Amino acid sequence: MNILFELRSRFRTALAPLCDDPAPFAAMVKPAQDAKFGDYQANCAMPLAKQRGVKPQELAREIIGRLDIADLCEPPEVAGPGFINLRLRGDWLETQVQSLVGDERLGVTRAAQSRNIVVDYPSPNVAKPMHVGHLRSSVIGDALYRILKFSGHTVTSDNHIGDWGTQFGMIIYGYKHFLDRAAYDRDAVGELARLYRLVNQLSDYHEAAGGLPDMTQRLAATRAEQKSAEAAPAPTDKTEQEARKKSLRKLSGEATDLQEHVASAERKIAAVDNDAALKSMASSHPNIATAAREETAKLHAGDPENLALWRQFMPACLAAMQKVYDRLGLQFDLTLGESHYQPFLADVVSDLQRKGIAVESDGAVCVFIAGVEAPFIIRKRDGAYTYATTDLATIRYRVEKLHTDTMLYPVDARQGDHFRLLFETARKWGYGDVDFRHASFGTILGDDKKPFKTRSGDTVGLESLLDESVTRARAIVDASDDTKPAGPELSEADRARIAEVVGIGAIKYADLSQNRETDYVFSWEKMLATTGDTATYMQYAYARVCGIFRRGNVDREALRRTGGQIVLDARAERSLAVQLLRFSEAIEQAGSECRPNYLTQYLFETANSFSTFFEQCPVLKAESEALRTSRLLLADLTARIIARGLDLLGIETVEQM
Repeated sequence: MNILFELRSRFRTALAPLCDDPAPFAAMVKPAQDAKFGDYQANCAMPLAKQRGVKPQELAREIIGRLDIADLCEPPEVAGPGFINLRLRGDWLETQVQSLVGDERLGVTRAAQSRNIVVDYPSPNVAKPMHVGHLRSSVIGDALYRILKFSGHTVTSDNHIGDWGTQFGMIIYGYKHFLDRAAYDRDAVGELARLYRLVNQLSDYHEAAGGLPDMTQRLAATRAEQKSAEAAPAPTDKTEQEARKKSLRKLSGEATDLQEHVASAERKIAAVDNDAALKSMASSHPNIATAAREETAKLHAGDPENLALWRQFMPACLAAMQKVYDRLGLQFDLTLGESHYQPFLADVVSDLQRKGIAVESDGAVCVFIAGVEAPFIIRKRDGAYTYATTDLATIRYRVEKLHTDTMLYPVDARQGDHFRLLFETARKWGYGDVDFRHASFGTILGDDKKPFKTRSGDTVGLESLLDESVTRARAIVDASDDTKPAGPELSEADRARIAEVVGIGAIKYADLSQNRETDYVFSWEKMLATTGDTATYMQYAYARVCGIFRRGNVDREALRRTGGQIVLDARAERSLAVQLLRFSEAIEQAGSECRPNYLTQYLFETANSFSTFFEQCPVLKAESEALRTSRLLLADLTARIIARGLDLLGIETVEQM
């Protein structure tokens, strides 16, 4: 049972005669921040009283008079300026927590209205090793998929891989001209990634060399204009003074931007000019960018040679990605990459043109959205299609073939403009009833508060990141087992398995516990800490409960079958019971708002509540057999909820650590 949902429902009924729309006021019923105020608190009387022009305390008492919650709560209390404090009845609380013992879903009811949802993640580009940038999409997408599915929705995970785009033209060109056959035979994906970087570097070199003179000239002109403006007499009129300041700020910003572009171009040029091999290749391939685009066009046109190379590359690339997916515990219902939608792209463009949604502009076909300056390009001047075209074809497929009514895209916040244009175009196209959501997320940062990189400045590979985490977790597992009072308990295989679970779980939880829209600093010490809000702490809490049953030689499943009455006489027992009953609230909130951190916060609070319970309420040495059984049942429920909650985040547990 979702207690918060039930309380809000009853408040809506009580508030209905007092306002036109009771829903926003009923939503002000929330869990109490401090147990001394009860279990839940309603803060709706103050804003509603202001709206009605009455005293908040009097209105709060009127709301209580209309409120039908005697079966759930003790008599409500009005506190302070008009807070309504609610405390759950002890007998009702015992009945509700008792009902969880035999409930596989642990009190989480299925959604009243099931939706057909597609979660699009992690969608990496093929032929390039997955890196740390793919971590957030992978773990956030997987958590949302699991949470929404458990909530009762029909959910499809779709790994929309980039297996057809311009990177393949660059890779094919590199393969034809720069291939190291021995390296390719040893590690096909590593060599293809090198070829991609090489062609990209040489293309950037020529672009930088061609554009540097103009950029340098523009920088000099801007600085001269800035110097002249600074030397001009200051106006006496305040309006003119503000206009002058604004103009100077604009010139300063333009000069700074141009200086950064010039410096970037100079670095790209120097990197090639100072390397004899790269310089030779650049000189031999002056039109490499154009040539690579031509290879892409040939592939898309069905050129036999390029198509054969693409088919040759794909198995190794997919296998390399699957290796990472397996370690992260990712499984997908669909893997429909860009190549799947290639045959449908021409019709997407034609249909949008036919309906007057897309028009030609400077040789390209674009959709223009009111209030947005940049066009949404769906076919380039050279006839090539774009990510936008593929994304629109994907939306059509999901609605028409999968009957999808909700699409979630856990993607970097920097793609926000693309998704705003995509969703608006789709709505104009006829998909206005679909709930499109960009579950945007921030960037993983290093200690320098810049995007997380290796010491050499390279992007961190995702597989190497996982390896490092498992290695660090193994050191923690070894130290813990080696220092146990009775001596080590774990075999080598057990230690390796636990290290994998703890290491992978630490990385996932560290990401999921953040507000997904914010950047966060990557810290090994914090994420692998055995105290605080970490997966390791949660996994220890689960293993701790398992240890209680192991020491007491108690069969958990038999305990549930034989039953026993849960009693909540001690304050810590009651607090733990209330926390366990809030599991459904955490699931609903995390799913509806696409924020897994609500679930991590709940699990952390649950582990803390159990820790207090364990310290204050002896379990195996309880005063009576009935009390021992009651506390064992509470401990078992705690373990089950922690394990289920972590599983919904894609994180495993182990019974010994």
